[in-house]
Amino acid sequence: MSLFDDDFYTTKVRKSTPWRSDWTTRTSRYSQQKLGVVAASAGVGIVLAVSIIWAASSGGESGGAGNAAPAVSPTLAVEDYMQLRSDKVVKAVNTVKPTVVSIISAGRETAAPAPSASPGAGSGASPSLQAPAQQKIGIGSGVIFQKNGNKAYVVTNNHVVQNATQVEVVLSNGEHKKAEIKGRDQITDLAVLEMDGDGIKVLAEFGDSAKLQSGETAIAIGNPLGLGFSQTTTVGVISSPNRRIPISFSNDGSYDWEMDVIQTDAAINQGNSGGALVNLDGQVVGINSMKVSETGVEGLGFAIPINQVKETIDSLIKYGKVKRPYLGVTTDALRAYKGTEGLKLPDTVKNGLIVMDALGPAKDAGLLANDVITELDGKAVSTNLMLRQYLYQEKKIGDTLKITYYRAGKKATATVTLTERKEE
Repeated sequence: MSLFDDDFYTTKVRKSTPWRSDWTTRTSRYSQQKLGVVAASAGVGIVLAVSIIWAASSGGESGGAGNAAPAVSPTLAVEDYMQLRSDKVVKAVNTVKPTVVSIISAGRETAAPAPSASPGAGSGASPSLQAPAQQKIGIGSGVIFQKNGNKAYVVTNNHVVQNATQVEVVLSNGEHKKAEIKGRDQITDLAVLEMDGDGIKVLAEFGDSAKLQSGETAIAIGNPLGLGFSQTTTVGVISSPNRRIPISFSNDGSYDWEMDVIQTDAAINQGNSGGALVNLDGQVVGINSMKVSETGVEGLGFAIPINQVKETIDSLIKYGKVKRPYLGVTTDALRAYKGTEGLKLPDTVKNGLIVMDALGPAKDAGLLANDVITELDGKAVSTNLMLRQYLYQEKKIGDTLKITYYRAGKKATATVTLTERKEE
């Protein structure tokens, strides 16, 4: 068990299909050999870009002495620009650094897979072979964003603390503080910690992630690989302000949700989870959360947009969770099954969701196991992801939902009144 294990969410590209990306969440692995390459290439790229811009705007040689432009050294112009940018980065980092903390979480795993005899086999060992339960230490990052009375609040990733029984926050000055999980949410991968606010004088300022543009400077601050590298700063750009990537919570190959994220090439490594993505004004514009983990892939990191973070953390502080509507069905995609003859579906029904179990609101509305849901409010549905997105993005607690389904080959409808979701 690595001391630096923070259950870092990563995305992995399937090797067999180079033009199609398959994204999953899994524990990232630290590759020491890659560290020098990212840092070396970033500075070169900036210098070349500035040189090209300067050359394009210089207008070439003068047509005559009277119209000659003032003698300006290209090197000096580039150096001036780089110094200005460097000064702004330094100022932004110094503004945010006091608010970036390390998070140490301790929990117990009920059972750990037995070590495999085959190198790289990982969890391929028989499920019946289990190692004894063991203490699991996770190290991630967080950002102090609010103080209320004698309490201070830290935002981090849910996956940093989701299995924690004890949480400790290490401030930028090295001071350790006990913390409690105020609330957490798996869907958004966010959590809020509450700790004693004594001595906390600086709070992070949140920016506006809706105003981000591709190419603007992005600064990542966090604690890659644990306390030994705490307060590490990496600099890059916003590669794309708007990306949507599918993720799997259980790493079973099926997608459970799609996250809207900021893509950046600022280096993000294991332990950076929950740290700050910062703009040149010293404002936090994202919470670092994921990266692509694949040999030969560099500079593909992702952060949760701060506008989304604001909405979630307000709910976590107030309720300890994000309130969402609850339907009460366990479903699976119809197209995942070959032997569906027993359902007696018409030949025209190729897609839908098989109800494996119906509880609460769904059961009260008359839905039963083996019903096949095909529409929600008249809109086709064929995957659990589509069902979850429609519920969480289009519906509220107390709303009604019209479900079209087939039972024993006959088409029917049911109207469900959505209640509050009690658990994730």
